[in-house]
Amino acid sequence: QVQLVESGGGLVQPGGSLRLSCAASGSIFSINAMGWYRQAPGEQRELVASITSGGSTNYADSVKGRFTISRDNAKNTVYLQMTSLKPEDTAVYYCNAFLRVLAWSSVRTYWGQGTQVTVSS
Repeated sequence: QVQLVESGGGLVQPGGSLRLSCAASGSIFSINAMGWYRQAPGEQRELVASITSGGSTNYADSVKGRFTISRDNAKNTVYLQMTSLKPEDTAVYYCNAFLRVLAWSSVRTYWGQGTQVTVSS
């Protein structure tokens, strides 16, 4: 069974920083892309940033230059360093991973339980 566990959310003032972490554990053969999504109240879930196993990254326009995604393949962990946070960054942040549990299995997507990020003075 695969689990994705996020940590690092919380309350921060505008202009502040937070670092989110997401560790994947369980029966995992390989992990392809990993990413972070967010969902604000009344809004659809949106992609924040993603990173491939080779390290190629992709960011939403709204976070470019402020957020940095990285991963530690040896630890099956993805990080999101968030700086210059704005009130509009307030949302529940979800970790996502595309992975195989066996060498011959198809790639499936897994989600974490979400962590709240609130940017407010």
